[in-house]
Amino acid sequence: MRVLIVVVAALWGAGAGLLLPRAAHRFSVEPGEPWRAECPGGHPISGAFGGWVGTARCAAGTGNGSGTGNGTGTGNGSGIGNGTGTGNGTGNGTGSGSGCGSYGPSVPVVATVTALVCAALAAATGPRPEAVVWLLAAPVGVLLALVDHRVHRLPDVLTLPLAAGTAVLLGLAGPLPAAAGSWPTALLGGLALGATYFVLFLVNPSGMGFGDVKLALGLGAALGWYGWPVLVAGGFAGLLYGAVYGTGLVLLRRAGRKSAIPLGPFMLGGAFTGLLLGAAAAA
Repeated sequence: MRVLIVVVAALWGAGAGLLLPRAAHRFSVEPGEPWRAECPGGHPISGAFGGWVGTARCAAGTGNGSGTGNGTGTGNGSGIGNGTGTGNGTGNGTGSGSGCGSYGPSVPVVATVTALVCAALAAATGPRPEAVVWLLAAPVGVLLALVDHRVHRLPDVLTLPLAAGTAVLLGLAGPLPAAAGSWPTALLGGLALGATYFVLFLVNPSGMGFGDVKLALGLGAALGWYGWPVLVAGGFAGLLYGAVYGTGLVLLRRAGRKSAIPLGPFMLGGAFTGLLLGAAAAA
């Protein structure tokens, strides 16, 4: 049974991961700017749900060009759709335009990482109702990590629904017989971790964004599901991962001591660690 759950979770993660690079590209803008509606080549992004759902590949701009000349020689054609060629003597000139192709984060890498994350959560949690919550939240977490890594931003449109959705879904899972956690503790955990990051934000607003505070609400709810020790472990792990990364950059002279780093991916990594530990202990 557990093996089947892991396989299904991996397939779910891989499928969801295929769609994340497009969303990451669209969300990766500076605060105050509208979400991207075009590929890097300037072509409109279209598709289901206003272009939000689909793979990060642009087919616009493809075409073949051809041209002819008189005399001896060959000509080169170029263009989008039809090209023109020039030459001396008799000969044919050919040219082709190229489309934008893939854009955004690497699709194979993102799909693989999302699949592995989902598979690991499913393997640790097993056939318990909270596994569904983790599998629904995992792609959102990967997307947030991608966006924060690219533009140092955690959009409210992702962090707030993640927090609310996690709390509501865990509330639905709590009364089920196989549930291994506590919904009241999950709610308190979200508030506790959110308050902790809010204090850190007040102490050092230049080193931490308010988006980190909002992300902490959802992560705290997930970690709090398995109890306070897991919440502390997952929250501390996130800060530790970020500190190790920042120290490594300083030692390699790729950043200064006051350089800002995206904390979101490390918070998510810490929460992932905590969930694995909590789920394994509850098995």
